[in-house]
Amino acid sequence: YQNYPNPFNPSTTIKYDIGLMDGLEQRVSVNVYNVVGQHVATLADGYMERSASGYTLNWNASQMPSGVYLVRAETAGSVSTQKLMLLK
Repeated sequence: YQNYPNPFNPSTTIKYDIGLMDGLEQRVSVNVYNVVGQHVATLADGYMERSASGYTLNWNASQMPSGVYLVRAETAGSVSTQKLMLLK
């Protein structure tokens, strides 16, 4: 799902769900990168169970400069990337 609010200052909420795969648990990785591809934050990394309501993460970017960031969520079955805009 798209983060909200977007643009944001200094924090944003990211909601995601885990797709249907074999088994109830899968490895999930949610990372934030700047526009030149440098890793700036890890929001989730580990095994998670499917949830009917999904998962919600909060990213507080108060220590980051204004700009465009990319959040990349990966599971065994999919990869999703969203654009985030931090305006201070």
